[in-house]
Amino acid sequence: MNKRYMVRLTTGERKVLKEIATKGKAAAYKIKHAHIWLNADAAGPNLKDETIAQVLHCHNNTIRNVRQRFVEEGFEVALEHKRRTTPPVERIIDGEKEARLIALSCRQPPEGYTRWTLQLLADKLVELKIVKAISYRTVGRTLKKTN
Repeated sequence: MNKRYMVRLTTGERKVLKEIATKGKAAAYKIKHAHIWLNADAAGPNLKDETIAQVLHCHNNTIRNVRQRFVEEGFEVALEHKRRTTPPVERIIDGEKEARLIALSCRQPPEGYTRWTLQLLADKLVELKIVKAISYRTVGRTLKKTN
């Protein structure tokens, strides 16, 4: 199979990668990526992905992904961890819902209560269909943030 993403290192990049790979003072992923790029270099060993994966004890997809990031995004960007574009868990309370929560907490508490509790606020948010479900802890964090 022909390699789709060819790694071509400059002399400076090769020097930096050799330093990372031999010193062992960088993060493990950086050391592994350095070894991958050094072994995949078109001007160097130019090993097959399967061979590199076998030697470095990783999956072929890892080799392909590391090559692709290097070619598409460049040396400096590919050397660092990829940042998430979206958070792992979507926020329950956005700006509008937060404003409604604050307005609700400023109103009179329900009949039979002297003040709002976090659980009462959470239940009221669900009852008013502002959110589908919410924990009293999320309500507390949101209100604490606005103090």
